[in-house]
Amino acid sequence: MAMVEIRDLRKKYDGGFEALKGVNLDIEEGEILALLGPNGAGKTTLISTICGITLPSSGQITVGGNDVIEAYRAARNLIGLVPQEINLEPFEKVINTVRFSRGLFGKPRNDALIENILKKLSLWDKRNSRVMELSGGMKRRVLIAKALSHEPRVLFLDEPTAGVDVELRRDMWDTVAELKRDGVTIILTTHYIEEAEAIADRVGVINSGEILLVEDKASLMSRMGQKELRIDLVDPVAEIPSALGEFELSLEDEGKTLLYAYDSAAERSGIGRLMAAVAGAGLQVRDVATSQNSLEDIFVGLVANQQEAAQ
Repeated sequence: MAMVEIRDLRKKYDGGFEALKGVNLDIEEGEILALLGPNGAGKTTLISTICGITLPSSGQITVGGNDVIEAYRAARNLIGLVPQEINLEPFEKVINTVRFSRGLFGKPRNDALIENILKKLSLWDKRNSRVMELSGGMKRRVLIAKALSHEPRVLFLDEPTAGVDVELRRDMWDTVAELKRDGVTIILTTHYIEEAEAIADRVGVINSGEILLVEDKASLMSRMGQKELRIDLVDPVAEIPSALGEFELSLEDEGKTLLYAYDSAAERSGIGRLMAAVAGAGLQVRDVATSQNSLEDIFVGLVANQQEAAQ
C-alpha cells in the first residue's frame, strides 16, 4: 500500500470553478515527489485537500491507510505541512514556537527531539531569538521545524524555497535529503525546476487541475529528453548546404552554428553520418558540443500540449 493514495479527487467551488479534475496519484513511503505546475494549476489545492484544510467535492484520499475524512485525526497525525505563507507569532521565541506545535498534536514534551530538529535546521543558535528577529530564510526553517515537531511520516513542502537565496535553498535541499534518509515521505511543490532535478525521486506535472504525468525523474529525462548537437563552423554559411538536406538541421548565430536534434534513446543517433556529410560538404568545424533537454523544457512542452489539446 502506498503511503498516500488519491482516487478520482475533485474539488469544485461554489462559483463553478473546478480546481481538481479527477486526480489519481499514489505516493510511496520514503520517496520525494516533486509536483510541478504553473500558478493556478491546483498544486496548493491538492495539498490542502490531502491535509484536511479543504474538503473535496468527491473522491477519496488515504494517508497511511487512514481516510482523511473518516479517520481525520489518525491521518493528520501522520502529516506535517510547511505552507507557502510565513504565518508565525512574531514575539514568540523559536524554541517555544516549535514546542507549541508539538503540543497541538497531543504529543508529550520531548526536549531532546526539539533540540535535534533545531540543530538539523541550523536553528539551535537562534532558539531563544524572537521570530521577528529572524531573516525570511530562517523563518522558513522555523516553519519546517514546526511541521516536524510531532514526528510526521509525510511532509508537505508548499513552495518551501520561494524568496530564499541560492545558498540557503541548497542547505534546505540537504535537509530534505536527510529527512528522506530517516524514511519520511516528502511531497514538494515548486516553481524551481532545478529543485525537482536536484532532489526528487519522481516528478509529477499538474496543470488546470489535472495530473499530466508522474514518472521517475531519470526515466522521464531519458524517455522524453531530446539531445542537441551544436556544430560550430570556422566560416559562416548563408544557408544549409543541399548535401545536408536529409538531416533536420537549423542554422543559428548568423550562419556560424548548425543545430541537430536527436533522440538520446534511439538505437542510432545519425551523428556519425552527419559529421561525414559535413566534411563532404567542405565545411570546416571549429567545435562540437552536445546538450540534453532539461526538465524545464519537458515541463513547458507538456503544458503547451495540454493547452493545444484543449483548444
